[in-house]
Amino acid sequence: MFEDQSALVPIESKPFNAETPMRALTEPITPTRLFYVRSHFDVPQIDGETWQLTVGGEVERQVHLSLKELKRLPKRTAGITMECAGNARTRMVPIPKGTPFAYGAVGTARFTGTPLSLLLDQATPRSESDEVLFVGADKGEVEPGRVEPFARSLPLDVARKCGALLVWAMNGEALLPEHGFPLRLVVPGWYGVASVKWLTEISILRTPFEGYFQREQYVYAGERGGGAPEGAPVTLMRVRAVIGHPPDGMSVAIGPVEIAGTAWSGFGLISKVEVSVDNGRSWARAGLRTTLSPHVATPWRFTWHPQSPGRYALMVRAVDSAGNMQPLEPVWNEHGYGNNAVHSVRITVR
Repeated sequence: MFEDQSALVPIESKPFNAETPMRALTEPITPTRLFYVRSHFDVPQIDGETWQLTVGGEVERQVHLSLKELKRLPKRTAGITMECAGNARTRMVPIPKGTPFAYGAVGTARFTGTPLSLLLDQATPRSESDEVLFVGADKGEVEPGRVEPFARSLPLDVARKCGALLVWAMNGEALLPEHGFPLRLVVPGWYGVASVKWLTEISILRTPFEGYFQREQYVYAGERGGGAPEGAPVTLMRVRAVIGHPPDGMSVAIGPVEIAGTAWSGFGLISKVEVSVDNGRSWARAGLRTTLSPHVATPWRFTWHPQSPGRYALMVRAVDSAGNMQPLEPVWNEHGYGNNAVHSVRITVR
C-alpha cells in the first residue's frame, strides 16, 4: 500500500475547491480528508438540530423529516466513486473557463444514508410526474445581479432505480460541512454535479426543470467531434483511468517500476486497463483488482522493467463493459466537461 499524501491539493480559495492527491487514487477508498471538494458558493452554515428535509411538489402527501427522523429509517452503505464533470479541464486546448482541475477531482468513499426510493414511495409522486428536483442550501451570484440556489433534477425513473442515497455519513463518520452536512444526495455512476450537497428540499415536478445549473451550465456545448448532442446534459461519468503512481516528473532508479492507479465508468464495469511506456506506440494489459461494488473504481497495477535509462512517457487507458474506450486526445467543449482523454505522466529512469 502506498502512503497517502498529507493534504488536499488546493485549486481555489473562494469558494474552496481542491483535488484528491493523485497517489491517494491508487487505493480502493479515498480517506475523507483527501476526498476532493467542489463547491459553487460558500459553505452554508446549517444547524443539524433544526434542519429539516421537505419532500413535496406533485405528490400525494408531503414528507417532512428531521435528521434524527431520517436516520431512524432503513439505511444502506455503498461504495461509490464520484468525479467532477470538470475533471481534467486544464488539459483541454484552449482551456475552457471554469474551476481549473487537473486529474484529481475524483474520489471513492463508503456513503451511508437512506435510499432515495424509500422517500419517493412515502410521498407517492402523482402519475403525471416527470422529474425530481433537488435543492441545496447554498446559493450565490452567478452573474451580476442574478442570485441562484444550487439545484439539479433527475428523471423520476432514474431517481427511483439508480440506487441514489440521501447521505449523512461518509467513510463511517458524519458528513463534514464541505461535503454537504447535514445531508447530501449521492447518485451512483453520475458526475458529481447530480449529487446535490446541503440538501433541504426534494420536489416532484410535472415538467422538466429549467434552472441555471440544469440548462445553462453542466451541458455539453460546442463539443468538437464528441458523441454528445448540442446542449445535452452532463449525466453518466465517461470511462477514465488515471496514473496515481509514479507522479509526473518523478525520477526512478533502473529496475522494476510499479505503475498504479484506478479506473471507472458510469456506463458499466471496467473490463480492461492498458498501459503504454513508449508514448502510445504499444500497449500492455494491467492487472485489475477486485472492486467493492459495481459503482466503485477499479484499482489496477502494472510492473514495468525499463531496459535503459532515459525519459519516458507513461500512458493509461481503460475500456468499460459497454465498449467505451478513452480517446487519445481531449474532446473539447465550451465548458470543459467530460474530458476523458488518456492520462499521461513523464518520468526519468536513472
